[in-house]
Amino acid sequence: MYTCGRLISNDFNVIKMSTVNDEDKCLELVGEIYDLIKDIQDPEKPETLEELNVVSEDGVTVTTTDNDDTFHVVIKFVPTVPHCSLATIIGLCIRVQLQRELSFKHKLDIFIAEGTHSTEEEINKQINDKERIAAAMENPNLKELVENCLKMGN
Repeated sequence: MYTCGRLISNDFNVIKMSTVNDEDKCLELVGEIYDLIKDIQDPEKPETLEELNVVSEDGVTVTTTDNDDTFHVVIKFVPTVPHCSLATIIGLCIRVQLQRELSFKHKLDIFIAEGTHSTEEEINKQINDKERIAAAMENPNLKELVENCLKMGN
């Protein structure tokens, strides 16, 4: 199931299905985004995130916003085990890949799928905090690990 729609800002925070053209564009973007993240290499295993079922096309949501030329992209991923020590790195790899490759205006949110990790709330905060992301990418060891995951996947 893919989620496409127009986010309507009102007191009830309702998502209203948009026009067919918007829906077609959202579906197209879901496929493009999934293609960008599915081949990212797992940080500790020789498989890709797709091969390990960490990411799936069902975990990609694209909606339009009140600002017609901006899309809201949400990625939900499933770590391989509930105590995965590298879940933050996986989220960081997904974020870096999409920030580099998405050519359209977007707001990006990345989350661990609910109930799939023992510290999902803390990790979700880390991978969606601009300052933490910038600090992580300034760390030469983390940057090298992320670059290797992205390079090996392409």
